[in-house]
Amino acid sequence: MDFIEELRWRGMLHDATPGIETHLREKKCLGYIGFDPTAPALTLGNFVQIMLLSLFQRSGHQPIVLMGGATGRIGDPSGKDQERQLKSYEELDANLERQRQNFYKFLNFEDGPNKAQMVNNIDFYTDMDVLTFLRKVGKTLTVSYMLSKDSVQKRLEAGLSFTEFSYQLLQAYDFQCLFEQHGCTVQMGGSDQWGNITSGTEFIRRNLGEKAYAVTTPLLTKADGSKFGKSESGNIWLDPDLTSPYQFYQFWINADDRDLPKFMRYFTYRTREEVEALEAAHAGDPQTLKRILAEELTIRVHSAEIYQSVLRVTELLFGRQAGKEALLAMTAGELHTVSQEIPCHAVPLGQVQSGISIADLLTDATGILASKGDVRRAIQNNAISVNKDKVTSHEHMIHPEALLHGKYLMVENGKKNKYLIIAE
Repeated sequence: MDFIEELRWRGMLHDATPGIETHLREKKCLGYIGFDPTAPALTLGNFVQIMLLSLFQRSGHQPIVLMGGATGRIGDPSGKDQERQLKSYEELDANLERQRQNFYKFLNFEDGPNKAQMVNNIDFYTDMDVLTFLRKVGKTLTVSYMLSKDSVQKRLEAGLSFTEFSYQLLQAYDFQCLFEQHGCTVQMGGSDQWGNITSGTEFIRRNLGEKAYAVTTPLLTKADGSKFGKSESGNIWLDPDLTSPYQFYQFWINADDRDLPKFMRYFTYRTREEVEALEAAHAGDPQTLKRILAEELTIRVHSAEIYQSVLRVTELLFGRQAGKEALLAMTAGELHTVSQEIPCHAVPLGQVQSGISIADLLTDATGILASKGDVRRAIQNNAISVNKDKVTSHEHMIHPEALLHGKYLMVENGKKNKYLIIAE
């Protein structure tokens, strides 16, 4: 695989320094991307850069994940219109560890000549005092050179502290350290990082008399103008504790049709021929393409087993054939996921343990229906089900043995109105 050509057909190449294609063809190269631990886990917004590292590795080169234990304490002004709120060292360290674990899903750190490396840039600065930094690092670039960068220019009117202004120096020195200590010659990132990255190539040229290279991807936005990786409820995380696998899957299923060609190229491991064949085979049927992409990505980010679990939840919520057997087979975790997607009502476990009538459950205990008369009419219309069993009498009693996993009860009022009751 030719890395630059791979980026071109995928639409993932925004800019690159001259000579990089020849450089990458001559030998196995080391290339890195930095990730600051300002968030508790990796997000879908990080996924483009993860794909960049993964494609770099699949092209026979060696990726380095640079964790920003130092730069995360400063705050990158790139892409921000105001000063960042600095996080505590304790929070940054906790975030870094969680992100570090996330990366092991996506890159091969275990074996092979191009196995990925992970480096923490705090190691470059631990024994460096401020005077050494100013002499060794601060003297490399002029203020006018630093001011010329877009990431700085865009913040001058709104205000830019010396702390964030110095971020460019740290990122540039990171590149120099990786070049000296690991032989890393390529830095990659989003197009908003171009100024910081080329400052690094300048550090290597001025301080070491060597040549280094830069590659950036376009900033990925959705067709409606919103930021990629965000939903109406916030970030889409690559961590199941922050975004459930079901919600992750649904992000791709509910994607705008206009975004699909871009998503198919940015995030699949399929070849150009395979992608174009799929698009030809399903022309006019974007939903099938979304399911194909959602399957691939859910398996990669979570697992094949969890993907099957997601399908079970999806079938229960939207499928026409989901019956009692499917409901009873669901795990407690799957039912917890269901509780986040449909109206959910909590009732005291004691009420169910002593037995509660369907009429009391649907009115006084949960308010699903307004009155016992409404319950009676719904039952007469054959509309009420409990755990997929039709209720035929308004005197029907719910006992503890009806609770799934000792906790959950699914109630339906007609085909579309589903509720999960949690007794605890």
